[in-house]
Amino acid sequence: MDIFKIIDDFQRIDGDAAGRLEYATRRHFMSKIGSKLATVAVPTVFASIVNKAFAQSATAIEVLNYALTLEYLEDEFYKAGNAAANLIPASDKAIFTQIGKHETQHVAFLVKALGAQAIKKPTFDFQYGGAFGDVFTNYKTFVTVSSALEDTGVRAYKGQATALKADPQILEYALQVHSVEARHAAVVRRLAATVTANPAMKGWITGKEGAVPAIYAGEENMTQGGVNLKGLASKSDAAVTEAFDEPLTKAAVLAIAGPFIKA
Repeated sequence: MDIFKIIDDFQRIDGDAAGRLEYATRRHFMSKIGSKLATVAVPTVFASIVNKAFAQSATAIEVLNYALTLEYLEDEFYKAGNAAANLIPASDKAIFTQIGKHETQHVAFLVKALGAQAIKKPTFDFQYGGAFGDVFTNYKTFVTVSSALEDTGVRAYKGQATALKADPQILEYALQVHSVEARHAAVVRRLAATVTANPAMKGWITGKEGAVPAIYAGEENMTQGGVNLKGLASKSDAAVTEAFDEPLTKAAVLAIAGPFIKA
């Protein structure tokens, strides 16, 4: 762990939150926590950032709890899937075991960061009101739901980036999780292509192709940075849409994830 980078991060936050933080100078900061910083875990440092610098930022807390809800959902999904007998074939078991470990760490990270402000874990219905009744007995259904969850998560994190632009350190941590979720999405989509015998399903998204239409709404967008890229460099529409990923609003994500949440 780079101690001085962490200290500098705190200093930058001091400047952003002037008048709201207790520590005004590097020397005073060091005198308060310097002796303890060498043994503190990164999530604890993150918790300090949240609690001290953003105690008055309802937006940051709201976004982190929103992310935590999605991480709870994914964590519980993979725990159930990995524990289910004869569901995941041996060839793919290591992949889902590792993804499950990542999701557990994401939950622990966000819970530690939010402390007393962390929401409690909801109760989930992974059968989605009966739509996925065999999710933990049919591998094809399991992979389909996994892909849907991962693609939703990636777009959900991206959709909150602008909400955190005033809280750059929190944004940085959120993006660290986002990139891992994107890797999950890519590998699961490739598995799904084989399991569902759908060669059109690749590690990236083509147009608005996907098993659950609401998850991919807007992915067919051809305009980036205010420029219509149709026909750019003689590339097909499919190639253009594959090169960019679109965000999902919180309302859209909650509408998609809502049936998974019982209470």
